Amino acid sequence: MGRFVEAADRDQASFLPACLEDYVDADNPVRVIDAFIDELDLAGLGFARVQPAATGRPGYAPGTMLKLYVYGYLHQLPRSGSWSARRVAISS
Repeated sequence: MGRFVEAADRDQASFLPACLEDYVDADNPVRVIDAFIDELDLAGLGFARVQPAATGRPGYAPGTMLKLYVYGYLHQLPRSGSWSARRVAISS
């Protein structure tokens, strides 16, 4: 386990639906964002704190934050203020 806040395994079976992957269609563009960001060398691109700190509260993984930013940019979500899960869900 790393020092980043870990997301739940998307293939882990859970209650309603059977797994998180069931929410996203196979041809949904969010899968392209996910695959593209996973292939990037974030440290090579100059992202700070790609390696987590050994102390303090775990932060969010930079790749995860970049995925959210790219998704918001492509769906023209406002960058000022805070993003709510409801606003992201409505725009999908």
